[in-house]
Amino acid sequence: MTVLRGDDPAALAAAAERLAAGELVALPTETVYGLGARADQDDAVARIFAAKGRPADHPLIVHVADAAGAAPFAADLPPAAQRLMAAFWPGPVTVIVPRREGVATASAGGQSSIGLRCPAHPVAQALLRAAAARGVPGVSAPSANRFGRVSPTTAAHVADEFGPDLLVLDGGDCEVGIESAIVDVSRGRPVLLRPGVLPREVLEAALGEPLHAPDAAAPRASGTLASHYAPRARVRLFDAAGLATALCRADTSVPPWPEGVAVYSRQPVAAPAGRWHAMPAEPVAAAHELFAVLRALDVPAVREIWIEQPPDLPAWEGVRDRLRRAAADPGAEAGAPGPGAL
Repeated sequence: MTVLRGDDPAALAAAAERLAAGELVALPTETVYGLGARADQDDAVARIFAAKGRPADHPLIVHVADAAGAAPFAADLPPAAQRLMAAFWPGPVTVIVPRREGVATASAGGQSSIGLRCPAHPVAQALLRAAAARGVPGVSAPSANRFGRVSPTTAAHVADEFGPDLLVLDGGDCEVGIESAIVDVSRGRPVLLRPGVLPREVLEAALGEPLHAPDAAAPRASGTLASHYAPRARVRLFDAAGLATALCRADTSVPPWPEGVAVYSRQPVAAPAGRWHAMPAEPVAAAHELFAVLRALDVPAVREIWIEQPPDLPAWEGVRDRLRRAAADPGAEAGAPGPGAL
């Protein structure tokens, strides 16, 4: 594992050379760290699937430096896509559009559509531009972790996941902390396939029309399997009353702490050191720290992580989505919460 400073021109040049040669590079974005390969070469993209243990039919998002960078990959940019790009690029919104035939087939998981995003992180921007100067039109980059596990928001998280041959550009802690919103605009009406940190009403205001729910014909998209973002410990979700009951704290005495349990909650909990983390009251702050907290609580002595459900409000939709998937049974049908969701 080679971790280099992302603001070092020599490190950026080395990373861009690796991408041009079809090799993998881990890069920071404002959402999470990504595991990148040049999107226009299917054999390079295949290395992402192999490294992550990710099914080849589960599509990747292609990262480009600006709106003009969408042209090599998109057969068409519908007006809804153009409105989202104008409002939020660079930023944490992915648009799914019709794919140019014969381009980025592996990144698209064989579908006729492609997910495109322009990241806001300055290191990602610098790398995309340096790679473009070497003939790389875009970089496919899912989260830099083993498939289905907790996404990384620091370079150290990436180092925990992969072996010694990967070059990692260190851009510090990711500002947003959960993945981008994904909006499908390839089928005539906008469909929110995955919520992010931007509230639904903000996306709808830019679109000038409501977002619709996914249906059976929706394209497959990153991070939308029923079970995803999961630590090794089992995640269980509770409302506030249910959590208090589970902790046997109905009276004022503090009972022995449940063996093998860690807690992430808004309500204060009298827990042993390292077994409780306070959830922020603001959704943006909770999103920023969510994956880092799950990793910090996921230690060998912890078998279950009990989490107090955030408020059922639009601003919390992205955090609630990640928690629901983290708590799902890995064998659950797509979109259905598993028995870990209480």
